[in-house]
Amino acid sequence: MLKRILCVDDEPNVLHAFERQFRKQFDIHTALGPEIALQKLADEEAFAVVVSDMRMPGMDGAAFLSRVRQQWPDTVRVMLTGQADLESTIAAVNQGNIFQFLTKPCPSEMLARTLQAALEQHRLIMAERELLEGTLRGSIGVLSEILSLVNPSAFGQSHRIRRYVRCMAEELQLADLWQYELAAMLSQIGCVTVPAEVMEKQRAGQPLDDAEKQILASQGKVGHDLLSRIPRLETVAEMVAHQATENVARQKLPPPVQTGASLLRIARDFDDRIARGAPVEEVLAQMKSSQAYDAAFVSALHKVQLEEAGGEARCVNLTQIKPGMILNYGVLSKTGLLLMAKGQEITPSSIVRLQTFARTVGIAEPISVIVPQREQQPELVAR
Repeated sequence: MLKRILCVDDEPNVLHAFERQFRKQFDIHTALGPEIALQKLADEEAFAVVVSDMRMPGMDGAAFLSRVRQQWPDTVRVMLTGQADLESTIAAVNQGNIFQFLTKPCPSEMLARTLQAALEQHRLIMAERELLEGTLRGSIGVLSEILSLVNPSAFGQSHRIRRYVRCMAEELQLADLWQYELAAMLSQIGCVTVPAEVMEKQRAGQPLDDAEKQILASQGKVGHDLLSRIPRLETVAEMVAHQATENVARQKLPPPVQTGASLLRIARDFDDRIARGAPVEEVLAQMKSSQAYDAAFVSALHKVQLEEAGGEARCVNLTQIKPGMILNYGVLSKTGLLLMAKGQEITPSSIVRLQTFARTVGIAEPISVIVPQREQQPELVAR
């Protein structure tokens, strides 16, 4: 459990007193003023708790702790304040920026109890994050890969959508990235009810009959109904449900749902058009000029595509394939079964699946992949 505590004040004597009083109980670190504190937070190992004085020159405690909240949201924030600053401190607490505030002078016993409570709060935050980003993500990964067995084409598209959404969200510095990434991973889960041949017709831009259109139109609802049964995935389920909504960027949905559905819509429509042979730059230009999409999101996707364009196409054998590579063409078994779709990112589990098929029915080699610039290694080239 992380127990590092950073105490921030513009008076050296106060910081020395902190160290003397609590060095035997806590892992205490100090910073003389908010600017030095921000540098410590950026450069050193993470802190569980930050304790700040309210009145400091240049940047007061409320502004400083607000910065901490934005950049290190898992760090628990405590404020020490005098009676004259009480009104502004209460306002800061009510805005959700502060875990607790104490008035000066504060008895050592009370401050020690507050620090212990703040450390416990940090433990709970990290446990919650581990659940959401670790256990839950792993479970959803299993569910997603089941789709790869039932409908490899839909699974391949979900992998591409996930890559686009993740990169767009990172480029836009969106909070709660895990929600958008999970929504992308599971955006096509409703396709478990869609026959593979219908998916292929839709991807190729071939005309669909009314029954086929209805099947495809219902996949978002099917996905929503499946995901809404999983605790803590209610928001993700709503994103999946609205991914096909017309002009979703201008709908009056809760902010996370609207953002997530907009990301999914952009990523899915982009992927569909590229699959039908449209030039990347042309598709992006059309999407950016359309009022149906958020222009900032499309611009972020454009940057992602520029980065991916720097990747190198290679042909590799199964023994040379590595996680992080992206399939340039689909991988087929020697009986003609599609095992992995074009654009799918290689993962450790997908390598195991290919190895299993190679030992049984065999797979077609070499495999054409794109190696991202950051992972290019000459020894991976098939000879």
